[in-house]
Amino acid sequence: MNTFLSILLSTFSISLLSLSGSFLLFFKDRFVKTLSLFLVALAAAALLGTAFLHILPEVIEGGLPEHAFLMPIVGFVAFYIGEKLLHLHHATKEEQEHSPQELGTLSLTGDFIHNFVDGIILAAAFLVDIQLGLVTVVAVALHEVPQEVAEFGVLLYAGFSKANALLFNFISATSIILGGVAGFLVQESIVPLLPYILLFAVGSFVYIGASDFVPEFRKERGAGKTVGLTAVFIAGLVIMWLLTLAE
Repeated sequence: MNTFLSILLSTFSISLLSLSGSFLLFFKDRFVKTLSLFLVALAAAALLGTAFLHILPEVIEGGLPEHAFLMPIVGFVAFYIGEKLLHLHHATKEEQEHSPQELGTLSLTGDFIHNFVDGIILAAAFLVDIQLGLVTVVAVALHEVPQEVAEFGVLLYAGFSKANALLFNFISATSIILGGVAGFLVQESIVPLLPYILLFAVGSFVYIGASDFVPEFRKERGAGKTVGLTAVFIAGLVIMWLLTLAE
């Protein structure tokens, strides 16, 4: 099997993992609504865990000049400005401080970038060696399942219908195919920029996770539910750490 076909099949297979949240379709709306807030906590852990436990160590290993680490700040600020523009757009229509819709839009945007970067990483791995590419596919797939289930829950919490949440989550996931194809086509140009793209992604993940997701489930005042949400958040971070052992 040639390298391009391997990249295409691998990225398409991983994009199908976005449908792993479809099991929620079989539950009643009331249960899903309750569960979705816990999935927001899981998504926050997935984003922060991916940024600090997966991407940063990968970039640091390669060795970069100090100015490269401005990129997380650029990513953070870019998403801050993007959220403010989004908020102003919604505020003129709904006159509310922060709508769940914004949370869904930001989540989809962050997921799109994350999957696109994963596609580039997979392409780079296959270009080095087919075996390395296959190992990378397994690593990406392992952290993709909990993240995609959590993403589906976030979209439900944001007010998407189950069908639309599944559809938009899948569309967002297909960016991994675009990333894989882009990485293969412009391999000579994009590979040197990969660490900078990854660091930009770190900034965006930290912003979405810490600024939007954590405050959303931190609003809960009930003692029992607060303990449960905190436990899910910490468990999510532990899972993301355990997944580093499989890489």
